[in-house]
Amino acid sequence: MTHQTISDAPHETKLSAKGRKAIIAGGIGNAVEFVDWAIYTTFSSVFAHHFFPKGNEVAALLATLAIFAVGFIMRPVGAAVMGAYADRHGRKKGLVLTISMMACATLVIGLAPTYETVGLLSPIILVIARMVQGFSAGGEFGSSSAFLVESAAPKRRAFAGSWQQVSVGAAVLVASGIGAIITSTLSKEALDGWGWRAAFVFAALLGLVGLWLRSSVSETESFINAKERAETTGKSQRNAVHTMFVKYPKATLQVFGITIAGALLTYVWVSYMPTYAALTTGIPLSQALIANVIAVGVFTVLLPFAGLLSDKIGRKPTMTAFAAGFLLFAWPAFNLMNGNFWMLLLVEVIGIIFLLGYSANCAAIMAEQFRAEVRATGIGLPYSLAVAIFGGTAPYITTWMTTSGLGDFVWVYCALAAAIGVVVYLTMKETKGKDLD
Repeated sequence: MTHQTISDAPHETKLSAKGRKAIIAGGIGNAVEFVDWAIYTTFSSVFAHHFFPKGNEVAALLATLAIFAVGFIMRPVGAAVMGAYADRHGRKKGLVLTISMMACATLVIGLAPTYETVGLLSPIILVIARMVQGFSAGGEFGSSSAFLVESAAPKRRAFAGSWQQVSVGAAVLVASGIGAIITSTLSKEALDGWGWRAAFVFAALLGLVGLWLRSSVSETESFINAKERAETTGKSQRNAVHTMFVKYPKATLQVFGITIAGALLTYVWVSYMPTYAALTTGIPLSQALIANVIAVGVFTVLLPFAGLLSDKIGRKPTMTAFAAGFLLFAWPAFNLMNGNFWMLLLVEVIGIIFLLGYSANCAAIMAEQFRAEVRATGIGLPYSLAVAIFGGTAPYITTWMTTSGLGDFVWVYCALAAAIGVVVYLTMKETKGKDLD
């Protein structure tokens, strides 16, 4: 028994060359996808007036942001369609298709004609391109999470899965960097004329790197084995969405519940906190953004180590620590912010450290809920629904509370999400070490 344990240990804990290549291809490809996704938000205030009639730039910006919301609506659709595709035809084919769609849609936005040139066709092109981006982003999470976790050594699943979120953090930093470089080096006229287009074209060309990486990797053994089982038994695979709801209703609800606290608190802390701090404390937005970039950098660096911790002690304790930490930290976090840069940075970094417990685990624990034949769909669809409902609405709700005289209770909103997380994580089964197939 001792000899077997020793001989099995490297296989269970050490990533193979194939596993390392999968992390590189999956992580970089995912980062490229979300750079393309984030570039839209970064430059929306610059290009908005080009796609709508002149005369009301505020209305044009609001319309552009509404189109941004359309992308969120398309994410569950993409998760269902592309998840089913990846479960039937393979993770590799699914990932190649999602990055191709994202890059093409990003290029279309960068080259799209203005309203002055083609009239109503201009915003229609923008809407369709953003819908394709949302569709692609929705399909990306389930496919890439399944691909990374299935490619990992059995005792390194959270570590491998954490790179899905590492790549998202890296994408935010890259998109912010592109925005900072272009806006600081170009004149206002050049930025308005061609600078924003250059950003979209550059982001689209990055997709070629991700496409090349993804085309060079092998399919996962879990998918190959599932396909062989179906062929051996003679049972053709039914639609994965139908299978997910019929055979895995509890696991589907589990993934939805797991995502609620993580999605809401991630969007508040990573996406909205700079705006909230600037609105409520008077700190210059530029300083708030710098604090946010530093915190996201810390988050990105620490994520793989949080994944290793989860692989060692389990999903339940690390995810419960995330939710319980926010439950206790919500009130002091929002009451400590006073317009001081260092205090805001402290609040951001503490929150980011708690978020590690969710982000390092989400891909692995969701993958561990389902068998291979439905895994990409089972991860992607309930996750995307929860993100659209709770994450996508978080900036709007917190802004409404702040402007309606309820800003002192934003911490209650965050604490309630954390409390839901505590209940979900304490009542779920531990899945560390579970056989994926």
